[in-house]
Amino acid sequence: MRSLLHDPVSVASRPRRVLRDLVFGWGNKDWSGDPEYLQACMQALLSAKAPVLECGSGLTTIVLGALAQEVGATIWSLEHLEGWGSRVKRCLAEFAIDSVNVAPSPLVSYGTFDWYSPPLKVMPKQFGMVVCDGPPGTTKGGRYGLVPVMKGTLIPGCKILLDDAMRDSEQDVAMRWCGELPASCERGGSSSQYFVLTVGL
Repeated sequence: MRSLLHDPVSVASRPRRVLRDLVFGWGNKDWSGDPEYLQACMQALLSAKAPVLECGSGLTTIVLGALAQEVGATIWSLEHLEGWGSRVKRCLAEFAIDSVNVAPSPLVSYGTFDWYSPPLKVMPKQFGMVVCDGPPGTTKGGRYGLVPVMKGTLIPGCKILLDDAMRDSEQDVAMRWCGELPASCERGGSSSQYFVLTVGL
C-alpha cells in the first residue's frame, strides 16, 4: 500500500509486482481481480471522461480509489453484502482514500434478471468507465443487469471492463451488451482474461 499510495500513476504502467503483492495481502485471491485486470482498470481510469461505476467492491475499489484520488476522479461502488462493504470502507478510511462512495445496493428482481438496486437519485448522471466484477455468477442473469439498468448513464466512449471472460456466462453477457448499447468488444489478459467494451459514439 505504501508503494501504491506514493505513486499510483506509476503503478498503473509499471510491472505488476506491487499489484501482485496487494492481491496476496488482501487475502481473498479466489475472488480478487487478477493483477492484469487491476492494471487494465487503472489504465482505463486515467483516460475516463466521467466518474467511474464499480459493480462489486473489493481490492479493485482500494486500488482504483488511490489512483482516483491522485488524478481527481470519483468512484461509485455498488455492494450488496453489508459486511463486505464495511470491510472495504474501513480499508478506505485507514488509508485516507476519500474518492470512493461505497453504496449499499441490495440485489433485487428486475423480472428476467436480478441486479443491484443502485441509489440513482444521489449518483452521478453520467459514467465514463465501468468496472464489472459483480454481482456473483450465481445471481439470476449474472452480470447482465448493468446495461438495462444503467444504460442511460453510460456516455459515448465509456469503457466497461468485464472480468472472467473465460466463463460462458460472461461471454454471453458481453455479446448481448454489444448489441444493446451498441458497443465494440475486445478481449484482454493472459492468465485471467477479461473483456473491454467501448460504448459507441
